[in-house]
Amino acid sequence: MKQHSTFEEHLRKSNLSENTITSYLWTVEYYHAHYDAVSKENLLAYKGYLMEFYKPKTVNLRIQAMNKYLVYLGKDKLQLKAVKVQQKNFLENVISNADYNFLKKQLKKDGNMEWYFVVWYLAATGARVSELIQIKIEHVELGYFDLYTKGGKLRRLYIPKKLRTETIEWLEETNRASGYLFLNRYGERITTRGISQQLKNYADKYGLDKKVVYPHSFRHRYAKNFLEKYNDIALLADLMGHESIETTRIYLRRTSSEQQALVDKIVTW
Repeated sequence: MKQHSTFEEHLRKSNLSENTITSYLWTVEYYHAHYDAVSKENLLAYKGYLMEFYKPKTVNLRIQAMNKYLVYLGKDKLQLKAVKVQQKNFLENVISNADYNFLKKQLKKDGNMEWYFVVWYLAATGARVSELIQIKIEHVELGYFDLYTKGGKLRRLYIPKKLRTETIEWLEETNRASGYLFLNRYGERITTRGISQQLKNYADKYGLDKKVVYPHSFRHRYAKNFLEKYNDIALLADLMGHESIETTRIYLRRTSSEQQALVDKIVTW
């Protein structure tokens, strides 16, 4: 597929992540394997198939990929419309402050300092797990870490003072002065999969609900806590690297368990 390699080059020119490029290429390959030509009928048939078997979010990712491909082919007029994603009006499966603090305390008590800091960094910087693994000791000393987000925009991830101070003490005790902050037992940079798996293990060990102990859950916690203390949604959107403030608005909503507790308290008639 000669066309394919040039589509790949085309994608590489735009500031897309490796994962996105892989996913877009996979979609186009899948399309060509199952449909004989790029036509309105075939595209609509593909969209119908996606809608039948996948969640709206996945459908839209595939549509996005095909639309990029259609633009590349100069067939802009054939672009597909995204499907509506019904936004829930509550946040699900977010770790509570009590569970977060309990987990942190237990990890420290058991001497699992590395994981104590992983959990603390996730909740105190709002980092995505893919960003967390890029933090270096030099960034801790600086107090922040600059990243380029999906859209090629700069985002500065701040490391709060209390966390900085404690990290530096820990690094001095372990005689580390440079390199990635979080390493696995072989001294290599930790992987995102390694983090997710290990957090599940600790949830098991400490009797916490595994549904709320995953990396992104701590990012949600960061946002909820931030807004409770300082109600500035535009600032939070910047700190979290959201393209649109609409994405951040979900944090003004309550989690389903908070909604339940409020209803239990209020509705007594």
